[in-house]
Amino acid sequence: MMSIDQHAAPITNDLVEERNRTILASVGDVLTTHVTGHSVAMGEMSAEVTSLTAAIVDMLGRGKRIRAQFCMWGSYGATGGELVEGVPEIAAAIELFHLAALVHDDLMDSSDTRRGLPTVHRQFAAGHTREQRLGDADNHGSAAAILVGDMLLSWSDDLAAMSTDSLDSRTRRTVRAMWSRMRDEAYAGQYLDMLSQTEVSTSRRRTDLILELKSAKYTISHPLRLGAAIAGGDDELLHLYDQIGLTAGAAFQLRDDLLGVFGDPQVTGKPAVDDIREGKRTLLMAVAESRAGDSQKQVLRHALGNPAVGDADLEAVRSVLTDTGADEAVEDRIRELTDNAMEILEYLPVDELTRTALTGLIERCVWRRS
Repeated sequence: MMSIDQHAAPITNDLVEERNRTILASVGDVLTTHVTGHSVAMGEMSAEVTSLTAAIVDMLGRGKRIRAQFCMWGSYGATGGELVEGVPEIAAAIELFHLAALVHDDLMDSSDTRRGLPTVHRQFAAGHTREQRLGDADNHGSAAAILVGDMLLSWSDDLAAMSTDSLDSRTRRTVRAMWSRMRDEAYAGQYLDMLSQTEVSTSRRRTDLILELKSAKYTISHPLRLGAAIAGGDDELLHLYDQIGLTAGAAFQLRDDLLGVFGDPQVTGKPAVDDIREGKRTLLMAVAESRAGDSQKQVLRHALGNPAVGDADLEAVRSVLTDTGADEAVEDRIRELTDNAMEILEYLPVDELTRTALTGLIERCVWRRS
């Protein structure tokens, strides 16, 4: 174990950044070792399959590791600053699970770019065309993306299991149940999101449920709780972490929804029109629809879920969102949710370094530009 004497110096951003560098390095080491091991093993089977693992390595190198950081800081909050065996592994497992979700999500949404790179299905479709292979290039790309996502899911489960090796049987069952719950909620949220895109409108209840299951829980709540559970956190801490996750995690997703329409693709790494083409029924769109006049509703109905939407349509939708005040309403909700999370943080029973770090992490999540 390694620890930090919280009384050695005042809590500063430099101390937080130093610990964050340690976190990113430890999680990066686990990911590199794990993925490299599988890459080598698969390469020995056939050099032709290394293109699958190469795509994973490229994407892993571009992630922010937000979920891993929440997981690690969640564990530090339970121990007062000690690093517990197994926590870097569960943090890395979350990152692989997240990447699997992105690969499959991009395929379902027919997205072209992710993290500034072509999405996996587009990469393999382009390779199929470039090499003049037989069959349909898009089908080949889709099949490859499914394989890559499945590989990431299974590798994440391997790491999650490894993270519990040194735990007693009761704690191991708790962590595994939490991990299983996280996966089920993410799958349920994804399906509800898909279902909402097949309807003219969706209920606020479903919109809120998608927000909770697909983002709030697995972006912040579960990472915090998994880290704390492995580190021996008590029920009170796990409950408070859950409350922080539900509020800050929802704010995180609402920011994502705004960036999905108003963000700069050069900064976000993905086109600003994707959410509109996919017909995402976000809170942003729900507020706009509830306030829109007839002509404005026509703009939204024409654009949402229309794969042929172009730049002019995007600008028209943006105008509706700003004219109805939907964008400001979502900003207000983000501020409200963030304030709620910060209130919980004030009386969270953790050391001051962890409190400062979690405050900074949440602020980065909800006020980010990408």
